[in-house]
Amino acid sequence: MPLLHISMRAGKPEAYRQAILDSLYRAMREALNVPDGDEFMTISEIEPANFRCGNAYGVSRSEDAVLIQITVFASRTPEQKKALYRRIAELLGESPGIRPEDVFVNVLDAPKENWSVGHGIAQFA
Repeated sequence: MPLLHISMRAGKPEAYRQAILDSLYRAMREALNVPDGDEFMTISEIEPANFRCGNAYGVSRSEDAVLIQITVFASRTPEQKKALYRRIAELLGESPGIRPEDVFVNVLDAPKENWSVGHGIAQFA
């Protein structure tokens, strides 16, 4: 049950943004075995004056940097997360063509009782 928030500079065409969503969904299916149809993702386009990514940690980022925050059940292993990071960078490189240096991913673990996916109930608690 991943929940994704993607932030990027405004100005890319719809096909580019859809390719990001498609690649992220594919990476989650492959690395985290999320079920078919488990797609809860948003893209926020930020005006360039309001979006800043530095070049810290030995990574030289461009204006095409994307910030991806993924909230998941607190049951994912470090190995699954590492596989997810690799697969996201690979797939975003293929489509829409984002350099691996421009892919910033943050995974947040949340207990299952912190989720309600509809009807006002905690389906996983």
